[in-house]
Amino acid sequence: MQLESTPLDGVKLLKPRVFEDERGYFVETWNYRTLSNLGLDVRFVQDNESLSRKGALRGVHFQLKHPQGKLVKVVRGEVFDVAVDLRKDSPSFGQWFGAELSEQNKLQMWIPPGFGHAYLTLSDIAVFTYKCSEYYYPDDQYTLQWNDPDVGIEWPDLDGAEMILSEKDRRGLSFAELKRLL
Repeated sequence: MQLESTPLDGVKLLKPRVFEDERGYFVETWNYRTLSNLGLDVRFVQDNESLSRKGALRGVHFQLKHPQGKLVKVVRGEVFDVAVDLRKDSPSFGQWFGAELSEQNKLQMWIPPGFGHAYLTLSDIAVFTYKCSEYYYPDDQYTLQWNDPDVGIEWPDLDGAEMILSEKDRRGLSFAELKRLL
């Protein structure tokens, strides 16, 4: 497993070793000892999986009282995955980083507690899985506007497909409103 730094302190891209032969492939996607030796010493308490259609945008989600770290990956299809730094004392507060994760590249992204998270489905469908370092608390779930101009996430073009958002994600907080919560 290789761990690559990103422009946001704490956000990492993980590139696992892939063993391929005529049968297919084998990849170890998580090993506590391996990741701990690389400096990613995290205890996970919950696994989640979602299936999304092309254009589905989920997020930018975060919890304030119970921030979650997430180790995310795509097992089918392709997404553009985004982390937004919401740590008010961070030098990169309000900045974002995005990367394409797919079943082909097998990249994973580690998003530490204190970040917002979102992804946009680029393929016809995508199966997205993630491990969480904290439980989900519905009363502590917030959404930052996916298109807030102060954050300025540059979402990829969908080649004419429409963006699909839940009502909750359409009503997300502006970055200015979020700053008042912190």
